Amino acid sequence: MLSSAIAQTMVIYGVTPSVGRIYGTLYFADRPLNLDEIKDEVAMSKGSVSTGLRELLDTEMVIKVWKKGERKDHFIAEKDFFRNFFTFFVKMLRQERNIIYRANEQVEGKLKEIVVNGESEEAKEMAKKDLIDIERTNTYFDWTLKLANAMESGDIFNFIPKYNQEGDDTGYSEDSTRNH
Repeated sequence: MLSSAIAQTMVIYGVTPSVGRIYGTLYFADRPLNLDEIKDEVAMSKGSVSTGLRELLDTEMVIKVWKKGERKDHFIAEKDFFRNFFTFFVKMLRQERNIIYRANEQVEGKLKEIVVNGESEEAKEMAKKDLIDIERTNTYFDWTLKLANAMESGDIFNFIPKYNQEGDDTGYSEDSTRNH
């Protein structure tokens, strides 16, 4: 049940349900599992499990571990949800920034050329507006880069602590749990 819930929530982040099932299986496993064991548990083909594991390894949600006396690779889930969240979002923020930043660089020079040498005032004004929009996106991406850096360094916890005031990492104070 919990494994299925994890798989469903991973869909929100763009992870397929089958990859989510693999992660959920590893998350609740009491030991490292090999590819065949995961395949049997999730009822998927070996190729699909292998592809899903590569995706999870790329996002650092799963870690390959060595098991003494065995030749097969074994895998465990990264259980630190903060780390998973940060790794995923930092990757997405950096990808988004790189795509838009490259596009802005390609267009910016052309727009500046139009502002200076455009054939009509209308074209010059449109180019000026587009340059302002590019500057706004650059401001946004500078901010997202700072956010990504704060996530990677852990500095974000200085602004948004992961622990409540009592230092309990469950998110509940003793007072709030007594009444439930």
